[in-house]
Amino acid sequence: TRFVPLKPENLIIIYPVRVFAGMNAAVRATVRVGLYTGAKVFFVHEGYQGLVDGGDNIRPATWESVSMMLQLGGTVIGSARCQEFRTKEGRAKAACNLVKLGITNLCVIGGDGSLTGANQFRNEWSELLAELVHAGKITSDEAKKSSHLNIVGMVGSIDNDFCGTDMTIGTDSALHRIMEVVDAITTTAQSHQRTFILEVMGRHCGYLALVTALACGADWVFIPEMPPEEKWEDHLCRRLAETRRSSRLNVIIVAEGAMDKNGKPITSNQIKHVIYNQKLGYDTRATVLGHVQRGGTPSAFDRILGSRMGVEAVMALLEATPDTPACVVSLSGNTAVRLPLMECVQVTKDVSKAMAEGRYEDAVKLRGKSFENNWNTYKLLAHMHPPDVKSNVSVAILNVGAPCAGMNAAVRSAVRIGITQGHHMLAVHDGFEGLAQGLPITWTEVGGWTGKGGSMLGTKRTLPAKVMEEISLNIAKFNIHGLIIIGGFEAFVGGLELLAGRQKYEELCIPIVMIPATVSNNVPGSDFSIGADTALNTITSTCDRIKQSAAGTKRRVFIIETMGGYCGYLATVAGLASGADAAYIFEEHFNIHDLKVNVEHLVEKMKTTVKRGLILRNEKCNPNYTTDFIFSLYSEEGKGVFDCRKNVLGHMQQGGTPTPFDRNFGTKMGAKAVLWLTDKLKECYRHGRIFANTPGSACVLGMRKRTLMFQPLDELRDQTDFEHRIPKTEWWLKLRPIMKILAKYKINLDTSEHAHMEHVIQKRSPVLMPV
Repeated sequence: TRFVPLKPENLIIIYPVRVFAGMNAAVRATVRVGLYTGAKVFFVHEGYQGLVDGGDNIRPATWESVSMMLQLGGTVIGSARCQEFRTKEGRAKAACNLVKLGITNLCVIGGDGSLTGANQFRNEWSELLAELVHAGKITSDEAKKSSHLNIVGMVGSIDNDFCGTDMTIGTDSALHRIMEVVDAITTTAQSHQRTFILEVMGRHCGYLALVTALACGADWVFIPEMPPEEKWEDHLCRRLAETRRSSRLNVIIVAEGAMDKNGKPITSNQIKHVIYNQKLGYDTRATVLGHVQRGGTPSAFDRILGSRMGVEAVMALLEATPDTPACVVSLSGNTAVRLPLMECVQVTKDVSKAMAEGRYEDAVKLRGKSFENNWNTYKLLAHMHPPDVKSNVSVAILNVGAPCAGMNAAVRSAVRIGITQGHHMLAVHDGFEGLAQGLPITWTEVGGWTGKGGSMLGTKRTLPAKVMEEISLNIAKFNIHGLIIIGGFEAFVGGLELLAGRQKYEELCIPIVMIPATVSNNVPGSDFSIGADTALNTITSTCDRIKQSAAGTKRRVFIIETMGGYCGYLATVAGLASGADAAYIFEEHFNIHDLKVNVEHLVEKMKTTVKRGLILRNEKCNPNYTTDFIFSLYSEEGKGVFDCRKNVLGHMQQGGTPTPFDRNFGTKMGAKAVLWLTDKLKECYRHGRIFANTPGSACVLGMRKRTLMFQPLDELRDQTDFEHRIPKTEWWLKLRPIMKILAKYKINLDTSEHAHMEHVIQKRSPVLMPV
């Protein structure tokens, strides 16, 4: 696939029709990639209303007009509901405005209603042109030049209710707003022994409520896809009473569209009345978040998602023909893909139909496998009573390597799922060194761990080879039958050493699973590691503040050093999320010539209206071109044009409260690891004992594209660069050309990674939601 330049008369137009965080990133990317290809790009202000009204509402976009937009919430070009566009007369006015400007390529950012309206506009295009010619509003030549209209959609909705994409723009940012409130409320609830009811958005989709409940360990969640059973009031109050015996607070999450089996709404005030007035008398407060969930600074994920979708949208328009059906740009795992718009809309409507007909199990399945897994995981974690029959299995959990946000969520999930399986769970403190100190850990001990950063168990970098004999003796002493290792590259290497140690120590012949958890995101076998998203958001928000500090001053360039060891993930993805001009990493070799080009490029940009520059450097990208060297180089070459400042972010990237993604990701990884161990222990039980010596009994649990997979540690050995502690293949490298194009570098964009339109959506099967 290659770029096919647009015809001179063809233009690209952008107009959001709903408000959510991340819109500006999509607008910025579409404008800049459109201009990069030689197209003229227009804004439509005030959504469909601006398209109908025309005039000053349709204005040319320039490279500079989308500068400093990434960190802004909402949309800088406005949004408005438009009843007139719902009529044929209104759509005729819109068509006339487009034809007069020679616009035949349309990019729409919105939900299923907005995208359906755009598709109807496209289907009526020829008919509308004929009517306009007949009415004398356009000429036959104008109609001929604009004989067809190409449409591409980008899905934006905080509800994540559109089937066909793993995530919609705005959802992750909404989760950030919700979790900030939940964390703040939790401290108050603990202090006063209160029950808090939190109502979140989700009129027809319970995604926000469900993920919030998983991420905060809520006692109960109400979602429209799965109404509670009859007499739910009694069940709810029993649950709250049981929880209150070991905890000072109760948290209940309610989606605004929650209802009972009869379709009657369940409101937060109704739940409050049941708890306080009718049943328990607990001090209860209800909080309705409302539109605060739509606002605020977009998360790093939404900025990257919007940018990637914007790039793919322009490419879809470049390659479109009059016969190409309208498509929607979607996220599948870590890849941007194109799907038929109306196929996705139809599957989305099938969910609503299933709910209206009372087929709630079908509705959950139609939401996708991950949504279903979220629901099943939540039910397991909310289970308060361990089974009567114990498994006589002991499972040990330890953290290895540097601490990171999300580790505690994985530990909590693993402990509680293990207890529900009847296992005896052991907490190992201080990594492999502390394996001799394995202690029982209970259900209540891990309460509230999902929202805590760092490692509650403690962690060290010591590898097991140094203490292998002691480890084997203590595995026998504590009768450990399975091992869960949560950590980074040291945990991966430690797992390999335990695997090799099986040849000498029979006690090590037990199932072992390693869960990647490191800010560096450098563990082979997984596209993402727990903790990387929190670090990425920390870097991005810090870059926002640093760039803002230059407001009103003379032109300034900031040199920022990020963590990551030899892995350039943080520098690259944070660079894309914060609008960096360059990101130096180990994986992409650079020399003095490249540095010269970067400096000259920045000097040229600074001579225009741009006043800020941002350069990210991975800490081990080059032993000679250090942060100090790059700072001195830019300072010298920029004399008279800009001055420089440098910042080394350091260990602040490892700390802080986990993001919603890391909480949810850790929770699901911990649960899945224990369930795998349970099955593996059954397979390895022979003659009254556990004996596991196959490669498949020691695995890494990793996320590959959109699937959580168990991969034998031994098989991942050949995929690893042990000297530099990184995988030999890293998917995120394909994001670097996008970052460079958005920074106005003239390079070629290799589009071979981009998927083309699929003619069916997996035979109308549900699409996986994000983990």
